Amino acid sequence: MNRFFTEDIAGDTARITGEDVRHIARVLRLRPGDGVVLCDGRVREYTAVIERIGEAEVVCRLGPGRLSPAEPAHRVTLFQALPKSGKMETIVQKCVELGVFAVAPVVTARCVALPTKEFEKKRLRYQRVALEAAKQSRRGIVPEVLGVQALSAVDFSGFDTALVAYENERERSLKEALRGGAGGRIALVVGPEGGFEEGEAADLAHRGVVAVSLGARILRTETAGMAMLAQVLYELE
Repeated sequence: MNRFFTEDIAGDTARITGEDVRHIARVLRLRPGDGVVLCDGRVREYTAVIERIGEAEVVCRLGPGRLSPAEPAHRVTLFQALPKSGKMETIVQKCVELGVFAVAPVVTARCVALPTKEFEKKRLRYQRVALEAAKQSRRGIVPEVLGVQALSAVDFSGFDTALVAYENERERSLKEALRGGAGGRIALVVGPEGGFEEGEAADLAHRGVVAVSLGARILRTETAGMAMLAQVLYELE
């Protein structure tokens, strides 16, 4: 059954607006009486029946609501160093499918790609990628793609656990760090193509971010975040 997100819910009536109206009417060719699944973006979803399709909105009648079974119990935010062109969309798409709560692009010393004044346009595109991935993977929320910031400016105090994938860590595995107790809010930090400078790794450690190894093989930046996220949710869920 087709899945859509809307926050315009009042009683047993919901309204879908924006680009989804055209998609429903002209691409999917749905009609009044057809069933859809609606998500409120706050982990609750409803089986609904289309009552009316207009030019600007689709009106639906809601059935009983339920908590989305696809949402992880742990909220994991990925702090991803900006990769070279074209990789960020894939990172966002696959991490949303895997269960990330939010993706936060960051700038580190060795980032090859640097943000420009046009980055907000890119962020909006990444957010659309997140929306489509959330629909496809039957998520109960649309994970947010945050604005870019310097890694040195990130405040990790709001997280129960903060972990960084560090290629020079040889002793502490990701599994060992998680089995020491993770909490419900988790930050994962992944560096750029050239890795972290020693000073950056030391600064993260000083701020309570624990360095972990992802194994004997060195992963590309676009692979490391997905692998780390998948391992964390597998271990904790």
